[in-house]
Amino acid sequence: MSISKQDILQALETITVSGEGKNMVESGAVQNVVTFADEIIVDLKLSTPALHIKKRAEADVIKTIHEKVDANAKVQVNIKVEAPAKPQNPNLIKGKPIPGIQNIVAVASGKGGVGKSTVTANLAVTLSKMGFKVGILDADIYGPSIPIMFDVAMEKPLSVNIGGKSKMKPVENYGIKILSIGFFTQPDQAVIWRGPMAAKALNQLIFDAAWGELDFMLIDLPPGTGDIHLSIMQSLPITGAVVVSTPQNVALADARKGVAMFRQENIDVPVLGIIENMSYFIPAELPENKYYIFGKEGAKHLAEDLEVPFLGEVPLVQSIREAGDAGRPAALQTATQTEEAFEEITRNVVEETVRRNENLPPTEAIKITTMAGCSAVKK
Repeated sequence: MSISKQDILQALETITVSGEGKNMVESGAVQNVVTFADEIIVDLKLSTPALHIKKRAEADVIKTIHEKVDANAKVQVNIKVEAPAKPQNPNLIKGKPIPGIQNIVAVASGKGGVGKSTVTANLAVTLSKMGFKVGILDADIYGPSIPIMFDVAMEKPLSVNIGGKSKMKPVENYGIKILSIGFFTQPDQAVIWRGPMAAKALNQLIFDAAWGELDFMLIDLPPGTGDIHLSIMQSLPITGAVVVSTPQNVALADARKGVAMFRQENIDVPVLGIIENMSYFIPAELPENKYYIFGKEGAKHLAEDLEVPFLGEVPLVQSIREAGDAGRPAALQTATQTEEAFEEITRNVVEETVRRNENLPPTEAIKITTMAGCSAVKK
């Protein structure tokens, strides 16, 4: 007995997709039906990716055809998910790009004390040595350390006129343009601000500044996954994020959360990779020796587990700390192990940025409704 396509459609008219009032045929969920001998292929288009709804739709189709058309038919159900376009929310708060800045890379960490600012400073000077135009936005409102690391802690940004508007001119040293809340506070003054005030200050540093042409803007984020991070990603279309961690489990647990924040559905910032800082200790008198004080290759294994690139490791070397305290980042040194380490890491960051720009559309600033804010990050 031949199987009629019309009989199949009539049978499918008795099924509704979960959450929809119309039957499968009337709603357009049934895209095509193909019959050949005792084989039946049904193509469905659903508007939700929920696994339980897809499984229920497939089971209903197979059961109905067996009951109403042919109990011995070999039924194959192909399901395609096409979510409908979401209507524009009038309460959306959207950010905007900064003219002249090609790539904005956020440098983050799950916890404090892992050397994120040190990595940011040395990434910046290595990018500059490679010929790129670089700027740093020190977004660590409560602990701005970039001015110290570039020996400009006592400097103040000048006011310049750009297009009839007064703008802040970033402080510059070693070819890097820098803006930080540290330029506007005294060394012994604590910044005791609530989130909205801190966000407003950051917006001024971002949009009221004459950054000029930059190939890379590095944003030194504060530790954690909080209000400042959301404010930055709400204000700017971040090209990608770099997460810094040390090898031990305590830091890795928080680094995992840092990656999860950027991967959150309503944030969706590409993670360029993970950098492992303080990977091993090298004593000056025994430069060939490596002592894995905090564990071995923890961040590398985390990167593999999370399926993100591992960008490289930075040794625990006394000269890196001394150079940061002296206001001259260690990557400015030549023919040293530190310079080699940061050159490898920076090349990997550049390669991942190029790959990201070739394979993904430009990142949009995240859209947070004025009513709901952002939900907790799911692991």
